[in-house]
Amino acid sequence: MEAFTQKTKLKMTKVFLPLYSLAQWKAEGKMAVWLQVPISLSRCAAAAATHGFTFHHAKSDHSMLALWLGEGESRLPGFATHQVGVAGAVLDESTGKVLVVQDKNKTKNTWKFPGGLSDPGENIGSTAVREVFEETGVRSKFRSLLSIRQQHRHPGAFDMSDMYLICRLSPLTYDINFCPHECLRCEWLSVSELAETSSTTPITARVARLLLHGLEHGFDKIDLTMEELPAVYSGMLYQLYHRQLPAKS
Repeated sequence: MEAFTQKTKLKMTKVFLPLYSLAQWKAEGKMAVWLQVPISLSRCAAAAATHGFTFHHAKSDHSMLALWLGEGESRLPGFATHQVGVAGAVLDESTGKVLVVQDKNKTKNTWKFPGGLSDPGENIGSTAVREVFEETGVRSKFRSLLSIRQQHRHPGAFDMSDMYLICRLSPLTYDINFCPHECLRCEWLSVSELAETSSTTPITARVARLLLHGLEHGFDKIDLTMEELPAVYSGMLYQLYHRQLPAKS
């Protein structure tokens, strides 16, 4: 996006956008204009709209408007279209039990893994550990990624798309002190029982069967482990989740 657009942040003190500015930017070959409008000046969005600006996205304290100046249809990429939910399957390998909760205020209270939405800039493993602790009081450690569910037009995401990831965690503590505002019940339940009970969701039952397979045949058969690598362009790090290759003999 940076290659063919110029971010122009204007503090609008008048409900007016000079036409000569748009003409000048177009004459200079600018492809697009970004206009950040603070919420305190949200009335200015109407003035910008008369000059062709449209909403691109909004945050808690501002909205971002955009105007395509290039030829043909706009090539500006859309804003983020997904929310990311993460759950943690905290498995006690010594007992074969896994930590599950029943959400409060649900029409049907079924067993599920504790979890919630990932915060911006938060790794999924950190989300799983944080959400498990907030809901159950159990501290844990990230081990691997087990599954990814993709769903579109999710009613809980304002009809946008939703990614739901389940991670395998190891317990560091075992005493339950669940959050009564979020959970109705919280227990250490046998994985084999969770895989067979009708009082759970289809995805929870399938992941329970994955955990059973891992207990019986080794977690290297089911784990997508995380490796941190340097990003080529940004100079930052990224996380890569993949099956580990067998060690060379």
